Amino acid sequence: MRFALLGSGSEGNALVVEVGSTRLLLDCGFSVSETVLRLQRLQLEAGTISAILVTHEHSDHIGGVARLARRFDLPVWLTHGTLRFQQQSLAGVTVHEINPHQRFKIGDIDIQPCPVPHDAAEPVQYVFSDGARRLGVLTDTGHITPHIEAMFDGCDALVLECNHDAGMLRAGPYPAKLKQRVGGRFGHLNNDQAASFLAGLDTACLQHIVAAHLSAQNNTPERAVRALSAVLACREEEIGVATQTTGLDWRGIV
Repeated sequence: MRFALLGSGSEGNALVVEVGSTRLLLDCGFSVSETVLRLQRLQLEAGTISAILVTHEHSDHIGGVARLARRFDLPVWLTHGTLRFQQQSLAGVTVHEINPHQRFKIGDIDIQPCPVPHDAAEPVQYVFSDGARRLGVLTDTGHITPHIEAMFDGCDALVLECNHDAGMLRAGPYPAKLKQRVGGRFGHLNNDQAASFLAGLDTACLQHIVAAHLSAQNNTPERAVRALSAVLACREEEIGVATQTTGLDWRGIV
């Protein structure tokens, strides 16, 4: 089992997870040409993707999904609430609605959706498994719920939102309304929230921790890494950071 990120941030998000012959793309907030280019950096061709999963309808996550799906004849999996806002754009695409509480399988990958509090219609995040190892992906979440804690406990790898530093957001250039949205209970996790969440998890099997969805205006990689490494009592070099421009190269889960 392995995973990589094509890019992570407010300008576009996409992640690839691979088990055996199954290769899933989680979200696609990039143009078709940019997605193809970023896949090629990972030595992948877009036509080898098995399916696209969607977390929610915000453009930095779904903006390129329909065009990519039509271009390469890829099926798309998403919640009913997300589909309601995307039915017209997904015309001609094979679409599968998921139950946000029900596990399902695509090829060699078991998938557990997890509802999250975010300002979207029916947003979810996901835990992927090959039957032995688990990769949790948690971004675009305003606060941690008991259900999220239960779903992501004991993962072997975790991609975790560290969107902003609370102090930087307060003092930053965003308008007051946008600051309230980002920092609110249906916005994005800050560094301290991410660290607190991580501190409550069983991390005995954790092989990879990746800080993701960092704000270019309201955070720095150094602040995010410092928060997570303090919780794990590990070297800062052991914390991965997914960037907007280059994403994150392949990480294997063994």
